[in-house]
Amino acid sequence: MRPLIPSAPAHRDPAPSRTAYRMQRLWLTPVFRALLRVGFPAFVMMFSVGLYLSDASRRQAMATAWDGAWEKVEDRPEFLVKLLAIDGASPALAEAIRAKLALPLPMSSFAIDMEAARLSIEELDAVADAEVRIRGSGVLQVEIVERQPVVVWRTGAGLSLLDGEGLRIATILERADRADLPLIAGQGANRAVPEALALLAAAQPILPRLRGLVRVGERRWDLVLDRNQRVLLPEVAPVRALERVIALDQAQKLLDRDVIAVDLRNEHRPVLRLAPAALSALRQARGLESGETGL
Repeated sequence: MRPLIPSAPAHRDPAPSRTAYRMQRLWLTPVFRALLRVGFPAFVMMFSVGLYLSDASRRQAMATAWDGAWEKVEDRPEFLVKLLAIDGASPALAEAIRAKLALPLPMSSFAIDMEAARLSIEELDAVADAEVRIRGSGVLQVEIVERQPVVVWRTGAGLSLLDGEGLRIATILERADRADLPLIAGQGANRAVPEALALLAAAQPILPRLRGLVRVGERRWDLVLDRNQRVLLPEVAPVRALERVIALDQAQKLLDRDVIAVDLRNEHRPVLRLAPAALSALRQARGLESGETGL
């Protein structure tokens, strides 16, 4: 009997199939790996959350639970604001700030809009700048840069305090309330406060006699002195014109004489307006027919 000879094993092709090859190539793609590892789990999670929140009763329950938890956090003692401290403001301004904010203290710091509070404070005329912050021990700290009045502005509506930029600070009832400040008057005088301050600085030698500055036609100034004297300044270079008058006064005592006005509106033809008595004496002395004489 002949022995059985085992048949040769079938030959197997080591190359991957077309489908396996494509899957391997696809797996080597970074975008596909990212989608499979991150995108698909994220999609499943979002789908599950959306499915859970599609029920209105569940959403309401979650909102109620969140509000309750947040209220417990807000009402914790360490987050309560109990005091309002204001620095840099006068007593009257501090009271105005407290009335403006009208905060029902104590209250949670989360319920205070810092930016809105700052903007509300800066709406006050006397406030140039404000900073609002919460410091330790439950204190709402307000730092104020207060506008400083430099002149009193008289209008038909009353008396107002203005700062160096001509911005209104407050209203006063009587001139005597701020007798320490110079007086300006006239329409548009508030828009020319820097020029008025320059004139006041130049008028230092005659400052004890100065009653105020009057804005004329919203374009030039009259310097008003005691004894009803006026210096009519030009629209252009009024400080230089005033310095000229002061130099004449120091040299010849011009303003000590019986002069009603010194008119410098025309740079090339300055004019003196004399009082009636001085005018009569001048007419007798020179035979002049006019009440004006050149400087």
